[in-house]
Amino acid sequence: MSITTIHTLTGNADSEDPLAALFAIAELNRELERYEELTVRKARNLGLSWHEIAVALGVSRQAVHKRYGRRT
Repeated sequence: MSITTIHTLTGNADSEDPLAALFAIAELNRELERYEELTVRKARNLGLSWHEIAVALGVSRQAVHKRYGRRT
């Protein structure tokens, strides 16, 4: 997983072929979820609070903790 992969998939999601775009969008969603999880783990390792992470993601502290609390 890399930012380059995400950029490539973003470009492919703009395909004129709807099926190709849908495949790219599905893969892009999976890549972004993995990247988000990695970034939340990095943030926690650097001492950021669940509240700070939640604000950055635009969700509640409870939601972010429920989703990532056991993984980090």
